[in-house]
Amino acid sequence: MTRRNMISGIGALAAARAAASAAANDAATAGFHLGVASYSFREFQRGLAIRMIKQLGVSYVSVKQDFHLPFNSTPAEIARALGDFKKAGITIVSGGNTDMKSSDPADLRKYFVYAKACGMPMLVTAPLHENLGVIETLAKEYDIRIAIHTHGPEDKNFPSPKVVLDAVKGMDPRMGLCMDVGHSMRAGADVVQEVANAGPRLLDMHFKDLKDGKVAESQCDVGDGVMPVVALFQQLQKIGYRGSVNLEYEINADNPMPGMQRSFAYMKGVLAGLAG
Repeated sequence: MTRRNMISGIGALAAARAAASAAANDAATAGFHLGVASYSFREFQRGLAIRMIKQLGVSYVSVKQDFHLPFNSTPAEIARALGDFKKAGITIVSGGNTDMKSSDPADLRKYFVYAKACGMPMLVTAPLHENLGVIETLAKEYDIRIAIHTHGPEDKNFPSPKVVLDAVKGMDPRMGLCMDVGHSMRAGADVVQEVANAGPRLLDMHFKDLKDGKVAESQCDVGDGVMPVVALFQQLQKIGYRGSVNLEYEINADNPMPGMQRSFAYMKGVLAGLAG
């Protein structure tokens, strides 16, 4: 490496660090933080997924258990996985999406035992209306928040934020909503208004963009579609949201990094604009 190249490299590294620091400050000003749903890296093993998250300049993750921290992990395997995330400076904010279709308390309990062992404060879930009472009891027992994920018009149980909010009304405050903005938009929801409607029941958010607000296959890089990103971030500030906005990038599974980098650049740019 020549002296010129070394100086240039040091300058680029300093600029990258400054940008990361500025993004962190902007997120702190917003009150919420940006993270990643590790489902975005479903084609990659945990170690590589962690390295890619670090490259994106974010330090919060919603772990997709099937791929990066399996339910059947031994205590030693869980300890190793948690060590991997901690060493990388990445905080696990939730686990999911977790399918909770059983009404047997013993069967549901295993998810809470797993979450507690992993230090997960929240499970993003796909439950049934009829088993919410059992889930609420376990959420209180284990002190783990339950964020019910919206899955769009194809989901007969919880397609939209309104259905979730109606279902958890009057329940323990640990029972709430994980608003997938893409699926919610496809279900006909006014996503900005639904953030306001949710208030403290909004526990988590999966973020994506769509070219066509009715078509799942039209997902695109954030900023290239019709998602009202600025208005959403402003509304999150208004309700005092303190959770994570997790990019869930479901396209280009074999090579997601370029699109995710562009998406985060746009999201961080919006945060910078709001901070200014």
